Amino acid sequence: MSSPMLGNLDNNFDSLDLTEYAKSQPWWRKLFGQGQESGQSPEKYSVATQLLIGGVTGWCTGFIFQKVGKLAATAVGGGFFLLQFANHTGYIKVDWQRVEKDVKKAREQLRIRKSNQIPTEVKSKAEEVVSFVKKNVLMTGGFLGGFLLGMAS
Repeated sequence: MSSPMLGNLDNNFDSLDLTEYAKSQPWWRKLFGQGQESGQSPEKYSVATQLLIGGVTGWCTGFIFQKVGKLAATAVGGGFFLLQFANHTGYIKVDWQRVEKDVKKAREQLRIRKSNQIPTEVKSKAEEVVSFVKKNVLMTGGFLGGFLLGMAS
């Protein structure tokens, strides 16, 4: 059911590839507009903008962390309570000798691993984090403040 006219229309248009354009546009430029020529780094934005970005993302993270933390604490505490109740009522019997043997084995493994050095992957990631924090002190400070406020709310 394609008409000859539609075939002609396809030949008259060029395709537009938005992926290349999107790769060159950072998310904060899309969010806050083209007000400043900032390149690829957020530290060239105003102090207020950096604090706002850090504060909002920190608050959201802190709020979610608080809710998930309460849920996790409730689940772990409730599970521990149920296990203790089941042990006390006789539904579960704990082999304490086996537990002690496994704890000793775990201690030995920890002593062996303790003598080894930190893996290079961990060192490189830690260096990346320190570099980011140094470059974005304002945004990191805003994030920390927002995180604490999110945890408190």
